[in-house]
Amino acid sequence: MAEAGKPRVVVVGGGIGGALLAKTMEPDADVVLLDPKDYLEVTWAELRSTVEPSFAERSLIYHRDYLTTATIVTSSAVNITEHAVLTADGQSLAYDYLVVATGHVFASAGSRTERLTEFQRDNEKIKSSESVLIIGGGPTGVELAAEIAVDYPEKKVTLVHRGSRLLDFIDQKASKKCLDWLTSKKVDVLFQQSVDLKSLSDTEKFYKTSAGETITADCHFVCIGKPLSSSWLHDTILKESLDTKGRVMVEKDLRVKGYNNIFAIGDITDIPEIKQGYLAQKHALLVAKNLKLLIKGSPPSKLATYSTGFPLAIVSLGRKDGLAQLPYLTLTGCIPGMLKSKDLFVGKTRKQMGLSA
Repeated sequence: MAEAGKPRVVVVGGGIGGALLAKTMEPDADVVLLDPKDYLEVTWAELRSTVEPSFAERSLIYHRDYLTTATIVTSSAVNITEHAVLTADGQSLAYDYLVVATGHVFASAGSRTERLTEFQRDNEKIKSSESVLIIGGGPTGVELAAEIAVDYPEKKVTLVHRGSRLLDFIDQKASKKCLDWLTSKKVDVLFQQSVDLKSLSDTEKFYKTSAGETITADCHFVCIGKPLSSSWLHDTILKESLDTKGRVMVEKDLRVKGYNNIFAIGDITDIPEIKQGYLAQKHALLVAKNLKLLIKGSPPSKLATYSTGFPLAIVSLGRKDGLAQLPYLTLTGCIPGMLKSKDLFVGKTRKQMGLSA
């Protein structure tokens, strides 16, 4: 047990799920948040910040601004033992309960100041270009194309996607509506083609696709899926708890299979659902509830369980429009835009973390 008789909860990963869990557990535990960054990024606001860097002033939040009693360790986890998390800078963080929330690999800057500079640099790249190539037709590529098309309608935007349709995690009808919106904004979309990422450079303006087409663009953005941040777990006690895709296998109460005091949340889990930020938040709140039950001495049989629901999706299309896949209904236009596109849920997320919107 940690000081004052409170059990210690170590949270590995300060993304949207880990941060909310750390915040929620502060009154009940001695919380340690381990994260290589000194800030929380509201990741679904990333594309708006690329075209409007000042937007990031609200979507990048210092961990110290929303955590009041937790200990913040700015480093990475390199190992887990039965009793402690070992960090890259040589620390050993003892735990009574552990939550793994490392999500996907993001090559983001370690400091908030550096991240703000990255957004400013990307924005200058767009402003100084007449044409932009976007590689990847998932939500990141689609939303970035939409942001540029709306804020810089004079730019020629080309999106290359290796799949046969955009946003392949949603149904075909919603995917087609998204394509129609982009083409109405004069975005060129090329399907079933890819660009050799190894051949990319900041000076090259001619890009050859796998189909032999040549695309001319002044700059490019790579918006393809990122790998899970789980490779570091292969040499830890959790190595047998990874599936063949590197995901952490969890029980319905989100405890890691085979462990009573270790949980996993967010993208890194093997839960069969779309990996989205709002679901990581749901995981965090459920695990916080279960941790509080365990701390009070409740038996494991009393723990709350997680169940997947209908795959909801809201994709912002610029500042006013959006696309929403709801149960039995797909909407495009200003109504889903009102739900997400104006503020991208940044105000809601900040309030959830105890901050002003």
